[in-house]
Amino acid sequence: MDKSLAVELIQNFIQKPLPNLIDRDLNTPQLLKQKANIIIGPRRAGKTYFLFNIIQRRNIEKDQMLYINLEDDRLIPLTPTDMDLLLKTYFEIYPDTKDTSLYLFLDEVQNMQHWERFVRRILDTENIFVFLTGSSSKIFTTEIATQMRGRSLSYAILPFSFNEFLRSKDKHPDKYPSTKQRFWALNLLSEYLNFGGFPEVTMIDSERTKIKLLREYVEVMLLRDIIERHAIQNIKVLRMLFSAILESFSKPFSVHKFYNSLNSQGIKVSKNTLYDYFYFLEDAYVVLSVKRFSHSQRKIEQSLPKTYLMDNGYILQHRYRPTDDTGRLMENVVAIELFRRKKNDPRYEFFYWKNPQGIEVDFVVVTNNKSYDLIQVAYNIENKETYDREINALLKASDSINTKNLYLISWDTEKQINVNGNKINVVPLWKWLLD
Repeated sequence: MDKSLAVELIQNFIQKPLPNLIDRDLNTPQLLKQKANIIIGPRRAGKTYFLFNIIQRRNIEKDQMLYINLEDDRLIPLTPTDMDLLLKTYFEIYPDTKDTSLYLFLDEVQNMQHWERFVRRILDTENIFVFLTGSSSKIFTTEIATQMRGRSLSYAILPFSFNEFLRSKDKHPDKYPSTKQRFWALNLLSEYLNFGGFPEVTMIDSERTKIKLLREYVEVMLLRDIIERHAIQNIKVLRMLFSAILESFSKPFSVHKFYNSLNSQGIKVSKNTLYDYFYFLEDAYVVLSVKRFSHSQRKIEQSLPKTYLMDNGYILQHRYRPTDDTGRLMENVVAIELFRRKKNDPRYEFFYWKNPQGIEVDFVVVTNNKSYDLIQVAYNIENKETYDREINALLKASDSINTKNLYLISWDTEKQINVNGNKINVVPLWKWLLD
């Protein structure tokens, strides 16, 4: 890299106004100069805009920051020597920053050779706050932990939550909403259930274009990234595995059964390879797996997971049209929201519950390893059979786990059910998502 390009990159960012931003709910609570703040998540989830969001929130002056987009073709390949030149050039232009603090933003850091060595060095030698983003399909959270050796704090940015989705539509329901507000909240919830929360998708009106874009995300930005990242040879099997997970979302998924299914079709692949593929999809923030609750950690790890998709839009692009199974879509959205809360709070964990008789509760939320909430998701509980099934499951799990915190998330029913001294709070999904 020559110095003229370094000057151009620095000045272009400082002189260019920030784009219009949707405020994100993810918070980076405490900035530490000794640690790199790493924002990781799927492509197109809004990692770059979240960096800009941090700048806005903290009222950082433009001449106090150095933002580098490492996907800029003029920087490929970027080396630590190039970054040293950028820093040196920046301090020549803005020498006063040496006495204050520089905020360094490296976007898509996996594109820089030996990035971890460079980051560790400047954390030790410079007066700098460091922010990094990385696409989860190209850099693992486990790799970050290994390479940074305790010198980083990681945050996950996901597609829009329902709260952020409403914000993008400039909708803000009151604490006690009117009939009109409830109507548009349900209407927008229906859109969110089917098309998901990828920021770019939410800004498009045409359903046809939304689906086309979602297919592109899966095809180009997810599957191909994973295929290239891991040099996968058996692409057909990876696609079949992903399709099988899409078909069975919100249900237990057995890699062993899928392996047997492939064998019966004459498709030869090792079981270990399938487990690797499943892990790649999970670590790339495509698939979310939820383990079965137990007080034994060993039993939790050995349990058969229920699988969900990290965005409901993945489901739509596979089916080509909205599904009629609203209950499963609701459950998928609840799983994503629980995962989001888990990522924001290390004291938070969640599972599903199932007894030997096959009675099941969708989610067990554990806080501080001692407080248990049971959550059942059902579109409509007016039908007696559905009502009895969902309530009975909650009561069985309540006795088993010894908790009285019982919730049933519905489409638009809000009330309290009293059964044998147990209070079950029935909450509309849109209200629960906004809580």
